[in-house]
Amino acid sequence: MEHVIASPLGPIRLAVAGGLLCRCDFDRDATPGGEPGDPVLAEAARQLAEYFAGTRRDFDLPLHGGGTPFQGRVWRALRAIPFGETRTYADIARVLGQPAATRAVGAANGRNPIGIIVPCHRVIGSDGTLTGYAGGLPIKRWLLAHEARLSGGIA
Repeated sequence: MEHVIASPLGPIRLAVAGGLLCRCDFDRDATPGGEPGDPVLAEAARQLAEYFAGTRRDFDLPLHGGGTPFQGRVWRALRAIPFGETRTYADIARVLGQPAATRAVGAANGRNPIGIIVPCHRVIGSDGTLTGYAGGLPIKRWLLAHEARLSGGIA
């Protein structure tokens, strides 16, 4: 089941399967509206609205991102990055105990199906530059600035 919500950055498509949120991504061609029709979708929509309003820093939703075991480990590491902070791909690889796996971390980060909630936008290049984001670099920049502003950091 899917539902599209409005956000300050454009429409976001949410999907649930088996009672678990399995998708959260930007969909410029979608039209938000209607009632979610599923309690997990309704809760995801509520929590995302709070995030964009600046009153939520962490998400508490049942998730299923699929993926390989390695991707799952990367996505769990992403969820451990505190609100308003960033990490590099190399940082994530070291946390996983695989310091040579920087490119594999980047690939897993790029395949994250549950953006924002699994905060792949908080991962940057080792030189501090913003690197790829499925929603586009302007959206990644906005998300990081939003979190930095709310956490007292510098965007």
